Amino acid sequence: RSSAASDVYKRQIYCCVLAGVFGAVLGSFLNCAAWRIAHGESFVKGRSHCTSCGHVLGFLDLIPVFSWIFLGGKCRYCKTKISPRYMLTELFFALVSVLTLLRFDLSPEFVRNMVLACCLFCLSLVDLEIFEIPNGCLLIPVIAWFVAIPFTEMSGMDVLYHVASGVGYGAVMLALVLLFDKILGKETMGGGDLKLFVVMGLYLGVAASLFALFFSCILGLIMGAIQKRGKENKGPQIPFGPAIALAFYAMLLYGDGLLNWYMALL
Repeated sequence: RSSAASDVYKRQIYCCVLAGVFGAVLGSFLNCAAWRIAHGESFVKGRSHCTSCGHVLGFLDLIPVFSWIFLGGKCRYCKTKISPRYMLTELFFALVSVLTLLRFDLSPEFVRNMVLACCLFCLSLVDLEIFEIPNGCLLIPVIAWFVAIPFTEMSGMDVLYHVASGVGYGAVMLALVLLFDKILGKETMGGGDLKLFVVMGLYLGVAASLFALFFSCILGLIMGAIQKRGKENKGPQIPFGPAIALAFYAMLLYGDGLLNWYMALL
């Protein structure tokens, strides 16, 4: 039994290492894709290049995390400083991949939720850059959710509940936003954020989505305060997409435990 448990433990470590490497590579690609989307370039063709001098990057320039460290955070060709954001986001997405594997194991849910994680990550980077959420990053998770249905244990009633949750949650949020827009006389939330709430309702259901909304508001206030104090403040706009995305995925990973704890209190 001890030997079997040891083998399982070793396989788990091996899978987590692979998931971390895979996540770092994905994070590097998504960073590039987000930058190209934000600057009107195609991310499906053309080789990676330095955003300052335009020089095409080689293999040694594209190793996630390590290239930034070994090059001292500078471009090999023009010596322009490269933001540590690239290394940090690669590490972050590596962690997301490992946590997703630990939560869902190698299952259809893992594949579906990794697709969701990629889209949330990409839209967050784009929103931070240009205050917009690409529609493609919202459509792909919806398609992935429906494609995964035959490979999960969801019943017909479960599917209906989640679809109704997504539509209903989005409708309620739209009504609230229109009300506050009229009261305050200005736009209080962008259309991309509203669509993201629809996706959230589809994946999480009503109860977990309410928790995610609460957490996203807290995260949004924290991120807004940091942005206001930092040097990257670009004006009065504060991107809400990253806060929604982070709260959304955190609830997807650990929402069941939180909901069970809350219901036990009641």
